[in-house]
Amino acid sequence: MASASLPDSPLLTSAKIVIAGGFGVGKTTCVQSISEIPPINTEAWMTAASETVDRLDPGIDKTTTTVAMDFGRLTIGSDLVLYLFGTPGQPRFWPMWDDLCRGAVGALVLADTRNLEASFPAVNYFEQDSDVPFVVCVNLFDGMLTHDLEDVRAALTLSADVPLIACDVRDPASVARALLAVVEHTMTRTAGLVPGALALR
Repeated sequence: MASASLPDSPLLTSAKIVIAGGFGVGKTTCVQSISEIPPINTEAWMTAASETVDRLDPGIDKTTTTVAMDFGRLTIGSDLVLYLFGTPGQPRFWPMWDDLCRGAVGALVLADTRNLEASFPAVNYFEQDSDVPFVVCVNLFDGMLTHDLEDVRAALTLSADVPLIACDVRDPASVARALLAVVEHTMTRTAGLVPGALALR
């Protein structure tokens, strides 16, 4: 009598991706635009009392700020689910980044060319204080790239092995491509350790 066999099903892998960057760079919007579940966020209203510490350039329409993290989920395929963790951008919350990055396989570091100086601390963190592979992504706030990517690379003094891309975080398809770039970069970095798979920490 022939024995019944169960259909082959792919092994599901989950991976943690961190969305990082300076204050007001678009991290919350990035998670919200791509998450397949209602995203969890810890947004708080910005008040007059916070003006000295959460200062934004005039004309930027922002009334809330992340005080802990954003969380979302994205299924890439039948065998890969990404869990997205957005970091808070204000300097007083930077000590939380170590905890948020623990167990992450990669990071997408958002940059705003209108205020590139705010991107230096985030880039420095992943270059100097973390071993998480990262991709730097210029957020297209106005829907267009206003600076050549190589000029941005030079301004941020990014090494040649750090991918630099552009993305409109309001566009789910654009965010998906950016997250895929993070996954591919991580797989390239870890290929010698775990061939053909993500090296989960």
